[in-house]
Amino acid sequence: MKPNGLLAGAAVLVPAVLCGLVFPIVLLLGPPPKAAAGCGPGGGSVEVTDLPEVPGYSTEQLTNAAAIINAGKTLNLSAKGQMISVMVALGESGLRVLDIGDGSGPDSRGLFQQRDNGVWGSYADRMNASISAANFIQALQKVDGWELLEPTIAANRVQRNADPYHYQRYWDPAAKIVQALSGVKFSLSRTGCGVPGASGAGDDLPWASAAVYQPSALGMFNRECVDFALWRVNQQLGSTTAPYKVLNSTFRPDGVNLGSALSWRDGWNARGWPTGSVPRVGAVVWYAPGAGGADPTYGHVAVVKAVNADGSYLEEGYNGNPAPEDHRYYTRTVTNDVPSAFLYVPGGDEKK
Repeated sequence: MKPNGLLAGAAVLVPAVLCGLVFPIVLLLGPPPKAAAGCGPGGGSVEVTDLPEVPGYSTEQLTNAAAIINAGKTLNLSAKGQMISVMVALGESGLRVLDIGDGSGPDSRGLFQQRDNGVWGSYADRMNASISAANFIQALQKVDGWELLEPTIAANRVQRNADPYHYQRYWDPAAKIVQALSGVKFSLSRTGCGVPGASGAGDDLPWASAAVYQPSALGMFNRECVDFALWRVNQQLGSTTAPYKVLNSTFRPDGVNLGSALSWRDGWNARGWPTGSVPRVGAVVWYAPGAGGADPTYGHVAVVKAVNADGSYLEEGYNGNPAPEDHRYYTRTVTNDVPSAFLYVPGGDEKK
């Protein structure tokens, strides 16, 4: 018999072990905008050597885009970062070096509408496509875990605009421009372009439609909280296709199953991986039984999708909603003091 309340993950060899969130503890958000996957960590830079025509864009716009892309090449920015940089310039100036600001930033100038606050250099710097692009890129590279965030969220970490999803609609045009100018074609599917760590990518579980209570490729039950969390762990380890680096049965060096959500912190300890109390992008969120409304017997696990300026974070996971929405992807904003611990993947996402 399944307990009342919300179900979450169970390990395959323990069919009665379930975990979940019994009561709503935080504001549940609607489905987030789908993140178009780009090139993740380890993806190389691209370069523009000529200026082909791209329908819908002027020579001025494409020249500025080329300056941004090549600034990224000089700074060893991945192709995803180059696309993010072009995306921001599209969203801020339409790829034009503007000598005007706006209502919220009357002193903003240039491709990225950088303000006269001492951070972005002189007026001449902000009005120079290559220099302003380099300054944006260097700021982006200082954002912890930026390559594992949705492009618009990564951009917002630099620009600090009021709407973190402002740039979302410019992602596809930016990808189109970068591909056209560089001559390099990227797979923009959710599993394309070599994304080893994909926290923030949205609902990209490969078996998202598989039957529940059946073994997944990771040795968990399909679409349980632990199944999705272990998928994210594999991604951060660069393992996005079978054979996966870590399974329920191979995660712990002592041969014990990683198991249900109840035993995940023990699994981390057995492996010698770090845990803590600070949310980081990609960290597994661990709820002890009953913590924050989690199932009183089995607890719950999820993943940190993004960290907010006020210390709260956006959580993503599976099986955190009541039926009929159980065993589906969800997101919600959570305050930092709700979970029992955060479980970090060494060499994975954000580090502080």
